[in-house]
Amino acid sequence: MSLNVPTMAELAARGESAEVLFWVGCAGSFDERAKKVTKAVAKLLNQAGVSFAVLGAEESCTGDPARRAGNEFLFQMQALTNIEVLNGYGVQKIVAACPHCFNTLKNEYPELGGTYEVFHHSQFIEQLLRDGRLRVEGGSFKGKRIVFHDPCYLGRVNGEYEAPRALLEKLDAEIHEMKRSKKNGFCCGAGGAQIFKEPEAGTAEVHHVRAEEAIATGADIIAVGCPFCKLMLTDGVTHHGKEGQVQVLDIAEAIATANDL
Repeated sequence: MSLNVPTMAELAARGESAEVLFWVGCAGSFDERAKKVTKAVAKLLNQAGVSFAVLGAEESCTGDPARRAGNEFLFQMQALTNIEVLNGYGVQKIVAACPHCFNTLKNEYPELGGTYEVFHHSQFIEQLLRDGRLRVEGGSFKGKRIVFHDPCYLGRVNGEYEAPRALLEKLDAEIHEMKRSKKNGFCCGAGGAQIFKEPEAGTAEVHHVRAEEAIATGADIIAVGCPFCKLMLTDGVTHHGKEGQVQVLDIAEAIATANDL
């Protein structure tokens, strides 16, 4: 299936609008691993017949990294620029494949005048399944063992644990849990900015520990819902020498693969 991904500017030029804005995010735009997730989400939205668009070059970083690093001035500059663009197009509904973008757009933009209905991609895809707009054929996962790693900004920060698991249950696979999961989940490290800096002194790196916990379940696939988690756990799996045995997949990639898109 070819990708059909218009920009909001292209739709506006034709006097059209979109049901949903797909917020791609920095990782989904520039990181090679995260780009695969972006394509998977776009394919699923196309398959479900969702009218959606992206901002393209008009999309800027949400400002999340700046705020977490303590640069409130830069955060507000980035956020206000995005809000001006979003409000200019009359955007009402947003789907984001990154929990960090999801959290910022949903919970922090309203205080600056940007109020939208925001979904993490697992929530939106699960809703499409419930509405009958999308079907999952999970046969390609038959016999596979899958364990889900809860992204901090989806789970503990926003209380969403069930949507990702509901999607994985649609696959013809064995679903397992790590001992530290859901509200007791363990961060992969990128929520603590370990992706951007050298680790502090200690006995182990956090993503190595988390990858070891996932591998210990006997999983063939570690399912994630965040580009940072995907990067950190992929590197963790490599550290433990299991890259040929354990695969790290975003939920959207798993569903798209199951549907043989």
